Amino acid sequence: MHHSILHINSSSRIQGSVTRDISTQLVHQLALQHDQEVIERDLAEGIAFIDEQWVGANFTDPDARTEAQKAALDLSDSLIDELKQARHIVIAAPIYNFGVPAVLKAWIDQVARARVTFRYTENGPEGLLKGKKAYLVVASGGVPLGSEVDFASTYLRHVMGFLGIDDVILVNANELGKAANDNADIKQQLAAIAAGEQ
Repeated sequence: MHHSILHINSSSRIQGSVTRDISTQLVHQLALQHDQEVIERDLAEGIAFIDEQWVGANFTDPDARTEAQKAALDLSDSLIDELKQARHIVIAAPIYNFGVPAVLKAWIDQVARARVTFRYTENGPEGLLKGKKAYLVVASGGVPLGSEVDFASTYLRHVMGFLGIDDVILVNANELGKAANDNADIKQQLAAIAAGEQ
């Protein structure tokens, strides 16, 4: 387990997307440094929302689930397997209307499952996806990252922590994108981020 890099893209734009571009370069640096395979998950291709059947299946004891209930959780199980296998998780997220893209919220709803990726204890919820590192590659048209109207990176950081991933690096794709346009050596910057030096 914990041997791959999970690369999640959520931008609706395929061409000219700064989060796709910067996150792909970061994943390349991580793969070079850690000799890990990369799992690509492109949410722009569409992802199911959770529905009544999904919720019912999730709350049913695994041993008691019908075939239909198991099928309702198939996608969720696959997405969670990708997360469990990953040592590094790179989430590329443009900010849409002050928050994360709807497809990324849909992914979070599919992977946040009680007794699977977190559990409730006497001391409150505990994340079960320990020993991982997440990189949030965030870009915004006008919302300053970390500002009080940036509900995207703060939300993503909170969700990662809820799932047990406390080692979270925020990567400002806007700044790195500008540096790339100015022909600055962003490869070095991304190599330093991947190595934990920044």
